[in-house]
Amino acid sequence: MKVLHVFKSYFPDTVGGIEQVICQLATGLAALGDESRVYTLSRHPVPRIVERPEAQVHRSRSTFEIASTPVSLAALTEFRRQLEWADVVHYQFPWPFADLLHLLWAADKPSIVSYQSDVVRQKWLLHAYKPLMNRFLASVDLVVATSPQYVASSPVLAGLASKVRLIPNGVDKATYPQPSPERLAHWRSVVGEGFFLFIGMLRYYKGLAVLLEAAKGFRGKIVIAGAGPEEASLQQQAARQGLGNVQLLGAVSDEDKMCLLELSLGFVFPSHLRSEAFGMSLVEAAMCEKPMVSCEITTGTSYINLNGVTGLTVPPEDAQALRDAMHKLMDQPELARAMGVAARSRHEAMFTAQHMARAYASVYREVLDARARGRPSLKTN
Repeated sequence: MKVLHVFKSYFPDTVGGIEQVICQLATGLAALGDESRVYTLSRHPVPRIVERPEAQVHRSRSTFEIASTPVSLAALTEFRRQLEWADVVHYQFPWPFADLLHLLWAADKPSIVSYQSDVVRQKWLLHAYKPLMNRFLASVDLVVATSPQYVASSPVLAGLASKVRLIPNGVDKATYPQPSPERLAHWRSVVGEGFFLFIGMLRYYKGLAVLLEAAKGFRGKIVIAGAGPEEASLQQQAARQGLGNVQLLGAVSDEDKMCLLELSLGFVFPSHLRSEAFGMSLVEAAMCEKPMVSCEITTGTSYINLNGVTGLTVPPEDAQALRDAMHKLMDQPELARAMGVAARSRHEAMFTAQHMARAYASVYREVLDARARGRPSLKTN
């Protein structure tokens, strides 16, 4: 089976949670004997085809961008050519330009959507986009949600109930580099041990300004790894408030990420808006047996981190609650260790790439079988 994965950006141009999901899924599908190809846009699509271990990446040049939505005139013809290769098309939502491509060329192609997030920030554009979005979601065969919390809280998914399936995103530790003793020693000399760690893109919905507020009066240390639009303002806030117990490291490699996770006491994830629909960094922390502190925002973050089991959840935008939760784990090491063990067990049971790949392979075949039998009943009007 040939699966065409479609998203607005991909490695090596961008690094993010959805890119990681596609990578892990393609790797898992390959182990099952299925072939993947990624179709994406790039501002600098040279070379046009990038060979990666998990899949061949085909790129068209991005012509312009509107509200974080890249658009490509070249894709209007190139996407049609990519469809000839594929048995199934797998879209990552939201990317409005993909909706248009699908309705132009792929409405009759077996297709599914991974519904990663509602449109949250661009509410002023949602009214204009909604007719296109509704036509697109009605046209695909199945829609996959990543957590029961998001199914219950998303008004869009509520209207698609008959065609929604649940498949959590997942990662496998075997796909990550094993930290070398030398690299581990390097990071121990830089950040020490027993700190609370955040890793991810520094975006508006990550709640990191609140985390820096929580650092005031916190008896431990907080390490923030990652780059993004909020990096400069966070550095300024940390300097302005004289936060000597906070280190901002910038972007780190996968090996460095694994070193930092190994050295940390726990993982803190203060995302406060529904734009954080799942939280792949939480999955990585659980994979590494770390207790977690996250916010209750009725999304997949509380599916990964079960309050009182794998870690602690607190109200969003509450610096005192974040500080208290980190203090609790720091002051009760046996509790922190037990929650870390529970987090890893939950990861192995629910959030591995192997589980994800097998579930998606089953969904692909469900769609293909329904099409072969001439059953359009998977779709809704």
